Amino acid sequence: MSHMRVFITRNIPDIGPAKLRATGWDVDQWHSDEVIPRATLLEKVKGADAILSLLTERIDGELLDAAGSQLKVVANLAVGFDNFAVGEMTERHVIGTNTPDVLTDTTADLAWALLMATARMLPQAQKYVHDGKWTTWGPLLFRGQDIHHATLGLIGVGRIGAAMARRASGFEMKVVYYDAYRRQDLEEKYGYHYASSVEEVLHQADFVSVHTPYMPETHHLINAERLKMMKPTAILINSARGPIVDPKALYDALHNGTIWAAGLDVTSPEPIHMDDPLLTLDNCLIVPHIASASMQTRDNMSELAADNIINVLSHKAPKTPVNKDAVVAQGLG
Repeated sequence: MSHMRVFITRNIPDIGPAKLRATGWDVDQWHSDEVIPRATLLEKVKGADAILSLLTERIDGELLDAAGSQLKVVANLAVGFDNFAVGEMTERHVIGTNTPDVLTDTTADLAWALLMATARMLPQAQKYVHDGKWTTWGPLLFRGQDIHHATLGLIGVGRIGAAMARRASGFEMKVVYYDAYRRQDLEEKYGYHYASSVEEVLHQADFVSVHTPYMPETHHLINAERLKMMKPTAILINSARGPIVDPKALYDALHNGTIWAAGLDVTSPEPIHMDDPLLTLDNCLIVPHIASASMQTRDNMSELAADNIINVLSHKAPKTPVNKDAVVAQGLG
């Protein structure tokens, strides 16, 4: 136990690293706000018993080889884990963990903020004031879309999607959703409406908010064909993963007036290139993947990631594993 080695791949809130250092283990950290270069990462993980990673680090066969057979756990500072080669990790008995629950409401808050800002044209209105163009009140000035009594369409109703739906109730919105798993409990409790397909949601919704996980089946789920199914007054919100939406198709839809606006917390690629045509559009609000960026939530994520590592290296089951077979293989569950 005293010789355990932990590598942290980025600057993160110190509550997690502090807990790890308090164990007396050897804790090494890449102290930067930028992504660690791949070659440096492969060198740094050598001999590590645990890695605290971000989504920007691919945990694949190459990295597992570089780390060595003593690697026991990789803790992602994220609810997603599409950077994990889960099958290969499980085969090598390496436990992967994530940070669900602690960021659910904070992420839903940001998705709701994007919805409101795009609907009421807040970025354009702020720029108008800052550019010195506000000379008088006018009845045609920045006429946005009503949110109250509108229809919110959800693609995916996991923790965050359900939290988004709860926020809609305060605006007396109709909620229609599609998910691979029908949530009859939510239908009965809140009156949500189940749609039999993504297409049905797109046809009905005034606002479409994406909350599905990213996987091969959801790559470019929102494409040119599906964007054409949306209302010309509709707004698309994506706080899930960038590649779920085809960026070229989205540009065309926004530029041509196929849909009214979009609010994005995630892009493809990420970070977005500065010559990306989406950045030329006034009706596309883009923020830099900040859905979980509250002080309290990022602290909670840091602490949970550290707790998962401490548990595994102390021969206890982690709180939030993503591959339970590896937990069993290590004799922890």
